[in-house]
Amino acid sequence: MNSVPAANPPSIRLELVIIPVTDIDRAKAFYVDKVGFHADFDQRVNESIRFVQLTPPGSACSIAFGQGLTDQEPGSVRGLQAVVDDVAALRQILVSRGVDASDVDVQPWGSFVTFSDPDGNRWALQQLPDRYRS
Repeated sequence: MNSVPAANPPSIRLELVIIPVTDIDRAKAFYVDKVGFHADFDQRVNESIRFVQLTPPGSACSIAFGQGLTDQEPGSVRGLQAVVDDVAALRQILVSRGVDASDVDVQPWGSFVTFSDPDGNRWALQQLPDRYRS
């Protein structure tokens, strides 16, 4: 086995995160209508599998949930984090759509808003400090 790393290792792109939910239609409505994700795919593959894929605006990574996709407990996902351009403006939009979003928490490493989906899966939205923005 070669223990020397390749000069140009292959890229790795995170493109899909599975979110465990109890009610697929309720979760889809929450993420699409309230949070603003794009509904990419909703397909019943067979009688035991339904696959729903949603993508946040501007993201290369999507979330998926459905029937027969995971054995995780609904609401057990913690630490999902998305970087946004203007966390205060997005918080206003979320609250206006009925999302119970936290106040903006300003830290030296960014400003944060947190919220949970109807099952309790937790998200953090981070606006990077100006010094990290391009």
